[in-house]
Amino acid sequence: MRQALGLNFEPKYWRGLALNLKTNLFYSGAEELGHVEMIATMIARLLDDAPINEQEKAAEDPVIGSIMGRMNPHHAIISGIGAMPENSTGVPWNAGYIVASGNMLADFRANLNAESQGRLQVARLYEITDDPGVKDMLSFLLARDTMHQNQWIAAIKELEEKRGTTVPSTVPSDWEATDFSYSLMNFSEGEESKKGSWASGKTPDGNGEFDYVKHGGKQELKPAPSYVHGTPPLDE
Repeated sequence: MRQALGLNFEPKYWRGLALNLKTNLFYSGAEELGHVEMIATMIARLLDDAPINEQEKAAEDPVIGSIMGRMNPHHAIISGIGAMPENSTGVPWNAGYIVASGNMLADFRANLNAESQGRLQVARLYEITDDPGVKDMLSFLLARDTMHQNQWIAAIKELEEKRGTTVPSTVPSDWEATDFSYSLMNFSEGEESKKGSWASGKTPDGNGEFDYVKHGGKQELKPAPSYVHGTPPLDE
């Protein structure tokens, strides 16, 4: 749902950009709506005419048993034994999940994250089901998520070559405290993090060099004033 609607909202905020960039997302958004329909149909078919022995086996699980025992008849009453726009714990989907910032690179990175998380969850579903029909559908979704991840990776690479890697690329340098732009600051015990490529060498944007800064020391604050009735210092 996030991808299906998000891919239709994102291009609406990209003002003055080429139509081919927008239609790329509209096509993918339409496909994602198709995926929603596929999953909803799968759920309805799994609920339809379920063999009684399978129902009894499932009811051995206390949670599933309570639902089948009509202690929680939500799906039967609200949706007529069909899929609901909710996650697996019953939290309703809402428009707050949509990412549409008006910045193409920021949106493409969000899309890549969404496809990565989606493919991860499909893979886990594939692991836990033994239904051949469900596995066949999940196999298709795994393949399409492979395509979409590569689609966004390619688009991100193209944009980074033209506009740089940092979002937004339009910020004037005098707005930024550039002394801190490429420093990895360690605020914890140990220094293992300094061994990574993110702590030394050329930065991906090509504009600086990473450096490693070890921070420490106790942060000191004066006691709160008496009128707020906080806890007095314990050593008094």
